[in-house]
Amino acid sequence: MDKYTMGFKFRIYPNHAQQELINRTLGCCRFVFNHFLAIRRDEWTANHKSVTYNQTSAMLTELKMYEEYSWLKEVDSMALQESLKNLDTAYQNFFKHQSRYPRFKSKHNHSQSYRTRNQGNGVRIIGNRIKLPKIGAVKIKQSRKFEGRILNATVSRNASGKYFVSLCVELDKETLLKTNDGGEIGIDVGVKEFYSDSNGNTVANPRILRRLTRKLVREQRRLSRKMPRSMNRDKARIRVARVHERISNIRRDFLHKTSTALVRQNKTIAIEHLKIKNMMRNHKLARAISDVSWSEFFRQLEYKAEWHGSEVLKVDTFYPSSQTCSECGYQNTETKNLGIRKWTCPKCGSHHDRDTNAAINILRKAIEQKQVS
Repeated sequence: MDKYTMGFKFRIYPNHAQQELINRTLGCCRFVFNHFLAIRRDEWTANHKSVTYNQTSAMLTELKMYEEYSWLKEVDSMALQESLKNLDTAYQNFFKHQSRYPRFKSKHNHSQSYRTRNQGNGVRIIGNRIKLPKIGAVKIKQSRKFEGRILNATVSRNASGKYFVSLCVELDKETLLKTNDGGEIGIDVGVKEFYSDSNGNTVANPRILRRLTRKLVREQRRLSRKMPRSMNRDKARIRVARVHERISNIRRDFLHKTSTALVRQNKTIAIEHLKIKNMMRNHKLARAISDVSWSEFFRQLEYKAEWHGSEVLKVDTFYPSSQTCSECGYQNTETKNLGIRKWTCPKCGSHHDRDTNAAINILRKAIEQKQVS
């Protein structure tokens, strides 16, 4: 039976003692990462020799024997090992030219996390609590049930001071598979409307950032007036973080509901292969494109389609979907102007809504490409 790895994130409510231990674990993991990053950097600078993960692991065991570092024994040892693995992964990504050189972690970063492995069933859910190594049983708000083997757990604290646990769970793939209604749909995403489809329907753009901009600006101004390192400044920082958190939560909720509805109703979903990073260079549209979150929407469509037996087909970026008449195929170059929302085909006289016409063309082109391949 095929296995599938899936993540589940839940909010946890540690008591005061557990919060202190979680915060201490975060600090220890940060120390281990920074300490051995300095060792690996200095060893390469001095002798041009690389220090491997296994060597740093042995050094960490030796480091704990010193009295001045005995506090490292107070926290989850697996979390410290995972911090070393994160450092090694950062170096491997750097060597593969996938990221920049590893940087030291700052204690002033208000969003922090650590990962621990599930050894000997040390991570498990018991009723309304989750058992975590060294932390003990922590109250959890489990919004979704699952059946599978927990591989590891990531405990995180966000900028507003809330605590979460993310569980990496190994599931039987068959338990995830669901059916769809067998429809076919083409989607043309936009800024004004979130998307228009080939059936003539449109979904409004919630414009979350735009709706909450005034509140965000007000809280940021209040923050700027507070004295550095004061309690009032920290309270104001948390209020700003909560506004950002609300924006993120509303956007994520909207994207999940929209993408889930599409994969449940359709077997074939056609979209444009947009180069969103390049589009973000347009400073007039960058904020609107960022707020609408096309990348995350497409990502959700692809992995959810796999569960529902659907397929997501992509049409080339340069296909002139908005300029082509969906009735006769005539290409009207005058519609390049984004201000033209409706137009009439000069050849066949068909009247088109710009976005609906584009969605119809995207679906037709995607099916043609699939048949050819």
